[in-house]
Amino acid sequence: MSMRRTPRGSEEARLPTGFRAAGCAAGIKPDGAPDMALLVSDVPAAVAGVFTTNQVQAAPVRLDRERLAGGCARAVIVNSGIANACTGPAGLRDARRTARLAARALGVPESTVFVCSTGSIGRPLPMDRIAGGIARLVPALAEDGGEAASAAIMTTDTRPKRWTVRTRVAGRPVTVCGLAKGAGMIEPNMATMLAFLTTDADVPPRVLQRLLRSAVEATFNRITVDGDRSTNDTVLFLANGLAGGGALGPSSRGWPAFRDAVFETADQLAWMIVRDGEGATKAVTIRVGGARSNAEADRAARSVANSLLVKTAWAGTRPNWGRVMDALGYARARVEEGKVSIRFDGLPAVRAGRAGPADPAALEAVVARPEFTVDIRLGLGRGEAVVRTCNCTEDYVRINR
Repeated sequence: MSMRRTPRGSEEARLPTGFRAAGCAAGIKPDGAPDMALLVSDVPAAVAGVFTTNQVQAAPVRLDRERLAGGCARAVIVNSGIANACTGPAGLRDARRTARLAARALGVPESTVFVCSTGSIGRPLPMDRIAGGIARLVPALAEDGGEAASAAIMTTDTRPKRWTVRTRVAGRPVTVCGLAKGAGMIEPNMATMLAFLTTDADVPPRVLQRLLRSAVEATFNRITVDGDRSTNDTVLFLANGLAGGGALGPSSRGWPAFRDAVFETADQLAWMIVRDGEGATKAVTIRVGGARSNAEADRAARSVANSLLVKTAWAGTRPNWGRVMDALGYARARVEEGKVSIRFDGLPAVRAGRAGPADPAALEAVVARPEFTVDIRLGLGRGEAVVRTCNCTEDYVRINR
């Protein structure tokens, strides 16, 4: 289940102690928009990562998987506009060269530089422009460079996505900051999605990896825009320990506060991605309860969330609960028609598998809202799941044609 507590953080990019960032336009995108970003820790940082489960994986994903075993990171270099996916051995060489160029410019070990790319599949990286971008990024690194970096990683995004939580962990101030991009090809299971979390807390790599995986499962893996899973999805988490106070773990006194800050950051970024879905005008939460298991609840929720008939009905401000029932019926989950109930923001659209008492005009008013919830009860058990999605408009076709 995703976090829905009152947020403590803010929609800004306030980097933790010891982190610097920069963004620039290197000429990779034809429109001259910012297209390269660099994120650096001034000291070695523990690193964790979660990547796409697509069997076709971009060169930077394969490189980062290798480097994750070392448990240490100093920098992440990112380009947008070209994914460096389906580029064969040359693509992997380009990813390695990108890391090498950044490492030399920063004076850090090459093995501690991670590489991410996002954009069009099948095109080679313009390495002369990548090299030029790195040359501009390094001197531009700054403690307040998170905003520039978050703008430089966007592709079809209409706005940057960033979130910062400043909290106290065992009496010491600790910051967790997240930067993300994503608007289309979004159904992580761990979309085109990239996210970078940083903190000045001291967390060992294995503990950080377990925490990140659980946070991703509860947040980024609870969203879908179009049901497509990208070749490049990557979430990286760097912890440099400069807040002091000793290593954190599940048994530490400050662990709950730190864990909450991480989950909130990931949750807010995930919600921003859904709100910014390609062509989307509405963000929708699908809640399924009463399934035989959590897994079946998840399948039912995703079936509704990814149904084009459902999503286009929402675009037309039509609740059309019959399409929701249809999507439930073909989900890989047990559904008994006569036990299903469906509510739109609390209004009963379906009871016992038939039309509920809610006024159709009132239901249409709900679906006209920019955000609403569809609550589905299957009446078969205790399984539950939440998936966030959006509507599908003509603009989605225009962006992707």
